[in-house]
Amino acid sequence: MEFLKYQHVERLYTRNVQGILEGECHIFPKIDGTNASLWYDDGLQAGSRNRQLTLDNDNGGFYKWASEQDNLVNFFNANPNLRLYGEWLIPHSLKTYKDEAWRQFYVFDVVFDGAGDDDKVEYLPYYEYSRILDDFDINYIEPISIISNPTDDDIKNCLDINTYLIKDGNGVGEGIVIKNYTYKTKYEDVHWAKVVTSEFRKKHAKEMGGMLNAPTDSVESKIIDKYLTEALVQKNKAKIENENDGFFESKKIPELLERVFYDLINEDCWNFVKKYKYPIIDFAKLKRDSILAIKEIVPELF
Repeated sequence: MEFLKYQHVERLYTRNVQGILEGECHIFPKIDGTNASLWYDDGLQAGSRNRQLTLDNDNGGFYKWASEQDNLVNFFNANPNLRLYGEWLIPHSLKTYKDEAWRQFYVFDVVFDGAGDDDKVEYLPYYEYSRILDDFDINYIEPISIISNPTDDDIKNCLDINTYLIKDGNGVGEGIVIKNYTYKTKYEDVHWAKVVTSEFRKKHAKEMGGMLNAPTDSVESKIIDKYLTEALVQKNKAKIENENDGFFESKKIPELLERVFYDLINEDCWNFVKKYKYPIIDFAKLKRDSILAIKEIVPELF
């Protein structure tokens, strides 16, 4: 088997997950580390979100750590057609995890990969893969709740009680991931949905009239207001810090502005094109509005 990038987890209520809440949903904690994967191909192999790792070109020490875990080696000797996806917990934007939680691998998906030509893999449901991982003492993320046809109130409750791996008295986690193992798009693709805590609270504060700055009627402002979130900014800030020994210097501000704008376009352009019915967008204005929004989100940098 070769490196296979993990799917993009969609924001809840966006196009690719429109029907995901219809049926039985497993709602999992979303943890804020770095995406990692493991598989077997003439020995234990490892990947980050975008590439295969080597011991000389690792990602936060993940491959080195994994290669030293006998239970992982034994797992793949017994299950060479399974692929593990999970989170390697190293510091990003959220720093409130328990001390003992860091530098551990937490599996959030297991897939069967027959190494076919169509790049299709079969996602194992939680009740199936949890039993397999238990046999090898491999950490995995357990669901907060299993709910049929969850409502907004159910989602809010799951966000509010998500203290998975968080130090006592330090609030809640980054968010949740919603999986419906019977849901597929019309193209037979599997997608999961995510809700990030800060985004959810911001959305509902606005619905209750709690906006600090009301958006204008321009489509550019609406796009920024909906899609340029605190989580997006903090994620990119954390990446820059991780690449610079944990520090963020003022000279990195232009890089932060570019990274956030790039992710906004790369991850959400199709979403806002569809939402606003193929609008005419002034991308220069969109960029200017993005800078203003970033300044509002992290004013301490400016």
